Amino acid sequence: MKVFKAGAAAAVAAVLALTATACGGGNKAGDTGASAGGGKDKIVIGIKFDQPGMGLKTPDGKFTGFDVDVATYVAKELGYQPDQIEFKQAVSAERENLISNGDVKLVVATYTINDKRKAKVDFAGPYFLAHQDLLVRADDTSITKAEDLNKKKLCSVTGSTSAQNVKTKLAPEADLQEFPGYSECLTGLENKAVDALTTDNSILAGYASQEKNKGKFKLAGLKLSDEPYGIGLKKGDKDLQTKVNAALKKMVEDGSWQKAVDANLGPAGYKAEPAPQVTEGS
Repeated sequence: MKVFKAGAAAAVAAVLALTATACGGGNKAGDTGASAGGGKDKIVIGIKFDQPGMGLKTPDGKFTGFDVDVATYVAKELGYQPDQIEFKQAVSAERENLISNGDVKLVVATYTINDKRKAKVDFAGPYFLAHQDLLVRADDTSITKAEDLNKKKLCSVTGSTSAQNVKTKLAPEADLQEFPGYSECLTGLENKAVDALTTDNSILAGYASQEKNKGKFKLAGLKLSDEPYGIGLKKGDKDLQTKVNAALKKMVEDGSWQKAVDANLGPAGYKAEPAPQVTEGS
């Protein structure tokens, strides 16, 4: 009798183990596992939720923007359909942590490639070249160059390279204000709590072109730095890096890259640089 019970318990355990495997239990941020369709379960990709034109979560829960289109294209090349993509918010200061902790497989979030970040994560790309600029109030004529920010209040987001670039190289006497997101900076700019917002021109153009912001702000039209955007991934994952690079090259070659630029940034009158050469991992 005891033997029967032990055998039954073993059988139950085996069934439970098979069930857990069939459900893809334990998969994280894009690990492959069995699914109803016999393919991969899902991939988790970090994007910005508050950058119109680049990465925006709309009130109805949808995601729009150039980065979203790039992420969707790359995911498809990796074997994932749109309904198998889970977008996770990736604020600037948390991007490396999200990758290192395995919370996301990729980060496609206006993520500038630089040596400091490459010490912690790897990149694929670059897939876009932006330039740092300033956003000021439409009626403000006192700021036409970076040096004009001395003694003025400059806003950017925590973890962004843009504000530090201005503070250390261009306007050391600027009063730097850092907030969690660009939306807070925009509110401060409109309310005259700050005098300028600095980040990449692609991001600023998206904000300025929003219906609620039309006529309120303007870009200074400066190219204060080069900002090559890359796709962040876990350090040492050369196989994934190679596959993502191949997807980015294909996106340019088949015209999908330019189509995404025109659809997302064209309405703002933004003149994008040509697609940059993919150099990471080579």
